[in-house]
Amino acid sequence: MILVTAKEMQEMDRKTIEDFGMPGMVLMENAGRGTTRFLLEQFRGIENKRVGVIAGRGNNGGDGFVIARCLKQKGIQVYVYLLSEANRVQGDAAANLKLLQPLEVPVVAIPDKASFNKHQSEMAGLDVWVDAILGTGLKSDVKGYFKTIIDFINGLNKPVMAVDLPSGLNSDTGQACGVCIRAKATATFAFAKTGHIVHPGAAYAGSLKIVDIGIPSHIVKEVGPSQWLLTREIIQSCLRPRVPDAHKGTTGHLLVIAGSPGKTGAAAMTSISALRAGAGLVTLGIAESLNAVIEPQVLEAMTAPLPATQTGVLGESAFTVIKKLMTGKKCVAIGPGLGQVEKTKKLVRKIIETSTIPVVVDADGLNSLAGHVQILSNAKAPVILTPHPGEMARLMGAQVSTVQQNRIKCARQFAVDCKVHVILKGARTVIAHPDGRMFINPTGNAGMASGGMGDVLTGIIAGLIAQGIAVGPACHAGVYLHGAAADSLAVAIGPYGYLAGDVMKAVPGEIKKIVCSP
Repeated sequence: MILVTAKEMQEMDRKTIEDFGMPGMVLMENAGRGTTRFLLEQFRGIENKRVGVIAGRGNNGGDGFVIARCLKQKGIQVYVYLLSEANRVQGDAAANLKLLQPLEVPVVAIPDKASFNKHQSEMAGLDVWVDAILGTGLKSDVKGYFKTIIDFINGLNKPVMAVDLPSGLNSDTGQACGVCIRAKATATFAFAKTGHIVHPGAAYAGSLKIVDIGIPSHIVKEVGPSQWLLTREIIQSCLRPRVPDAHKGTTGHLLVIAGSPGKTGAAAMTSISALRAGAGLVTLGIAESLNAVIEPQVLEAMTAPLPATQTGVLGESAFTVIKKLMTGKKCVAIGPGLGQVEKTKKLVRKIIETSTIPVVVDADGLNSLAGHVQILSNAKAPVILTPHPGEMARLMGAQVSTVQQNRIKCARQFAVDCKVHVILKGARTVIAHPDGRMFINPTGNAGMASGGMGDVLTGIIAGLIAQGIAVGPACHAGVYLHGAAADSLAVAIGPYGYLAGDVMKAVPGEIKKIVCSP
């Protein structure tokens, strides 16, 4: 499903009106009528309720005026509260405001706090609200009078339908601009915006409905949105049924470099997860002193003892052996439980710089790159990074709050600048590719907030790449399957308390749902 930025949506609107020749009044009418239909679906019994439309003087307010007219024509009591003097409303919005007069829809101008105070008690008595204050394109924090109004609406604890976007929400980042309407549902126009999908925007938007307002497909193509929400259909295009004569020699061989004293579990889960994702063979390279410990944990994977330091961690002395092990492999996964001593960090960087097969880097492997990200641009093969927000911040030399406040921008910029694939983990994991394309994953839940989940994801993605799936689609499918497996466990077991190992075991069932369904 296509997702658009505020700038892309504004350009589509402009081209539809100016180049295609569809009047803005038609777009506004389509938006208002579509929102009204969704409003009636979402708020059952609204026919017996009193509805307030709180409107700004821009096009978002104009959509609200159309909604008020539609509700009135259905015999529903509706009241419009305009956050402006009526004579300041212009264009299509003004035309739709004028249409309310012959229908005797009450329009109350409350352009300031003094006028708001006069009507506050009557507004508090309404049952349902339509938020048509601010639309897309908001960048700065909402302050002053508009903040007062938004706080008032939220404080009523009445159901709210947001028009296009909850007022106060940044449509690109999903962050509240100081304050934001908390909607029960949102009707958005033409396409979902990225801010609707990522957190916390998804919580502010509530149930989301995309209303077709008539943007022509050729204009969408011209503007060229570069963000998508991962869907079942996209994942089905990544995963195909196997040929009947497939065998372990044709389903890929993965090399895993992982583990250190006290962290052999991470190495085991990465290896087994790759097999659960369908890799034919997995070889786990681990410090020779840990080989006896790891072998009972990975019955189906092979192990390769590697020369290590006296403390049992890997260093550059292991590189020659690892280089030989990479022969015939389709992918290498490096980092889980590897440790962060400087010798190990140098080994990680050397592998990434010289590998001729795709490299999936996670955990301690990512920390080895902090301060050395320049090596990524010169890598000989695709590099896939799977950071959580803290690791992403270290890679960027930034604060975690900076990453979390604009996950999409941070992931995309790093992917483009360093020519890598970035999987920024978290609620609604973000996948960024070197060409600037972005994908947001809808699967997964808060029960995944436990140790080992990242090791499982690394194994799934690397296992899919080893099978010959292209790097981009393997990232999409891996992230989606990982979250979907956890979602199934949340239903079967409970919202939390399941383990990373449980997710790993549930992956084949999710593959079945994708590959075997029509």
